[in-house]
Amino acid sequence: MALDDIRVPAGFSVEEFADVPKARSLALGDKGTVFVSNLRGRSVYAVVREPDGATRTIELLDDLNAPNGIAYHDGYLYVAEVSRVTRYANIEENLDNVPSAEVLDIDLPDKTHHRARYIAFGPDNKLYISIGSPCNVCEEEGFGLIIRMNPDGTGRETYARGIRNSVGFTWHPVNGDLWFTDNGRDMLGDDLPPDELNRAPTMGLDFGFPYCHAGDIPDPRYGDDKSCAETEPPVRKLGPHVASLGLRFYTGTQFPAAYHGQIFIAEHGSWNRSKKIGYRVTLVRLENGVPVSYEPFAEGWLKDESVSGRPVDLLVLEDGSLLVSDDFAGKIYRIAYSGAAQQGTDNE
Repeated sequence: MALDDIRVPAGFSVEEFADVPKARSLALGDKGTVFVSNLRGRSVYAVVREPDGATRTIELLDDLNAPNGIAYHDGYLYVAEVSRVTRYANIEENLDNVPSAEVLDIDLPDKTHHRARYIAFGPDNKLYISIGSPCNVCEEEGFGLIIRMNPDGTGRETYARGIRNSVGFTWHPVNGDLWFTDNGRDMLGDDLPPDELNRAPTMGLDFGFPYCHAGDIPDPRYGDDKSCAETEPPVRKLGPHVASLGLRFYTGTQFPAAYHGQIFIAEHGSWNRSKKIGYRVTLVRLENGVPVSYEPFAEGWLKDESVSGRPVDLLVLEDGSLLVSDDFAGKIYRIAYSGAAQQGTDNE
């Protein structure tokens, strides 16, 4: 696709940051290395920016089992496969000679439906991992969770449950609340249910799956077993079947102040809707910590039912620009504001 096909608001520009086969999740090292997973290609990459501004892509790991989630913490690169998490010490000093893997002692299921584990470190210094449902909709113990643990894998506990398939979460930059996307179930028609943007400020909340969808839609098979009133509703309903994945609060200062503290979401796009939807980056605006709008920010990967890209994850670089991974085109894009850098405060 041509970069000119990607539409962004006035004052913004889009460029190719790097070519990475089937680029999925993104993580940023202390020295500016961008780590990239490749779920279908079974690899993990590092993108290094050279002094002249060009990027160099290094394949760090291969022959993995659907590596999707990656995180960087205290010099370690963490990689989540279907049923295990490994970590690699002093990774940025060893990009051309990756050290041996340390396998964390975490009991993860090996079922491959919704196999894309997502991981990230919270402000509490704990590693969070999503475990998606092993089905479209079903009751099965040990799935539909976000769990957390110490960096070495000890002290596992369930943080949130009732989650069909979250492939993106992050934390509010001011109050530290966990926010995450969740993909709605299939086979209820084109427009039901919506995907969800959820907030979990405390441990122990139940977000309803498989009994209730989007806070107020009882499941036709399981809905008689539990009232929607007993579950946590989303803070914002998103588009139906848009496949909302990675999300980030904008914490940079390059974009105009109106974007500071707002949420960007990568929408991978529908797979079984009669008319395609998603395939874009959206913006959720907050007022006093409450979502008040949901709108396109970057789009153009879908044109007349033809798909040229599928956004997966987002990353705010130190200069305030926004990276977008695309596992369909095998690209990472960089969205920048072409005006002067502007200062502002986070909108809580």
